[in-house]
Amino acid sequence: MGCIELLPSLSHCIETVAREEFWSLVNKYMESVQEDKEVESNIELLKAFLESMDFKKLRRESEEHLTQGRAIKFVVYWKEGEPNCDMIVS
Repeated sequence: MGCIELLPSLSHCIETVAREEFWSLVNKYMESVQEDKEVESNIELLKAFLESMDFKKLRRESEEHLTQGRAIKFVVYWKEGEPNCDMIVS
């Protein structure tokens, strides 16, 4: 199964970036002529991620690094049937 990379910033928190990516994928899927299993899978992953994550906690953790000028990347993936994410600071 794949994973999705999300890049929050000081102007767009992780929840906003995840929602934007979700709707971008939904639009892409609806516009496609053929069924795209990868896009479909990513939509399901982001939907579950948006419904289950503690975004206050994720914002708090990421904003601490963002205010110090560090870049943040969240990698969202399935782990034991549940959405999970890792925060990577660079």
